[in-house]
Amino acid sequence: MGCAISGVTPKSDGDADAGPPHLSDLHIQMIKESWKVIRDDIAKVGIIMFVRLFETHPECKDVFFLFRDVEDLERLRTSRELRAHGLRVMSFIEKSVARLDQLERLEALAIELGKSHYRYNAPPKYYSYVGAEFICAVQPILKEQWTPELEEAWKTMFLYVTSLMKQGYQEEERMRLQQESTSPKERPDKRNTVL
Repeated sequence: MGCAISGVTPKSDGDADAGPPHLSDLHIQMIKESWKVIRDDIAKVGIIMFVRLFETHPECKDVFFLFRDVEDLERLRTSRELRAHGLRVMSFIEKSVARLDQLERLEALAIELGKSHYRYNAPPKYYSYVGAEFICAVQPILKEQWTPELEEAWKTMFLYVTSLMKQGYQEEERMRLQQESTSPKERPDKRNTVL
């Protein structure tokens, strides 16, 4: 499968709380133009992205109770549940691309997704893997349109979105911890797992 990207990570070792990276107008234009081609294959990209994710980072399957014990990649490729989840993720990416000109709306969307990932017990350490696998999945679709500059634009968008998701996850975690500390009752962990 041979994609050299192992994760979408910041270029520098700067402060992780410095905020999301900056998306330039050129990044936004390049992402929107390439999305016009990618969106024709969203179901295919979603499946490739998650099969690759489980291949390269098998520990991620632990977050998905339906796929935890599935070792056969062919079974994953034909799984209706994986297809449905891949389409949900691709739908989120499509919404993100549509909101690149309205970053406050994109910010709210990504923060809410991070909060829901807390409830699903899907920790932030896995978020960057999805962006990397998305990039690997779309390279063959975009063929000669794929450039190092386009790759950098998509990486920047995923860094932007995942930093906001992490913020949402942490906000939800703090809120839950505050609720538990102020409640006299002991509460079981109400979080679910994805799917």
